[in-house]
Amino acid sequence: MLEVKDLHARIGDKEILRGINLTIKDGETHAIMGPNGSGKSTLSAVLVGNPLYEVTGGEAVFNGKDLLDMAPEDRAHEGLFLSFQYPVEIPGVSMTNFMRAAINEKRKYEGKEPLSAGDFIKLSREKRKIVELDSKLANRSVNEGFSGGEKKRNEIFQMAMLEPKLSILDETDSGLDVDAMRIVADGVNKLRTPETSCIVITHYDRLLDMIKPDVVHVLYNGRIVKTAGPELAREIQERGYDWIKAEVED
Repeated sequence: MLEVKDLHARIGDKEILRGINLTIKDGETHAIMGPNGSGKSTLSAVLVGNPLYEVTGGEAVFNGKDLLDMAPEDRAHEGLFLSFQYPVEIPGVSMTNFMRAAINEKRKYEGKEPLSAGDFIKLSREKRKIVELDSKLANRSVNEGFSGGEKKRNEIFQMAMLEPKLSILDETDSGLDVDAMRIVADGVNKLRTPETSCIVITHYDRLLDMIKPDVVHVLYNGRIVKTAGPELAREIQERGYDWIKAEVED
């Protein structure tokens, strides 16, 4: 699915990623944890092609294709999806029109005919049920006036509609109460298949109690410094990151 080797990236004169190595296979869920400023969100931004970041070395191969050589929109069409930590509002653009345009652009990329209005409405109705998204929200402008939980739920709805091969959830649990987190996690879990994978970026193990990862990585100072099973997330919650920093710096 995804093979990242010795990936380096910077923003301006500041190097943030200092040699990321990461392998994700079909059907796997990986969690990436780490202290603030370690490079977690930078990694997600680089993978999806945020132009603010400059890749200075390494490679990333996505389903056999050079990810770093693709335009951001082509990465999305190939099946890469990012759920933002802070979803933006787009006043004047209805969710219905936004999603229909996104889906039909992807279908065009794949050489398929656009969805008819009837087929789109049917698909939208099915996917809304997965994340318990109110139809009234779906008919409003993108994220405009939404609460934090509604914005995150809306992003999982977009994920359900687009059916990506690899989803990156960048601190999706940020600012969510328990009920909203459960709905988001349930939606993610329902969308899991043996052919799709997920990267969950988080500070806390509470989300990982709901979205069970196969592998947990700790990113520190621009590198993945520790990789283990789900038990690592619990240990971090109990002990913090100081013991990992001590191991790295010894």
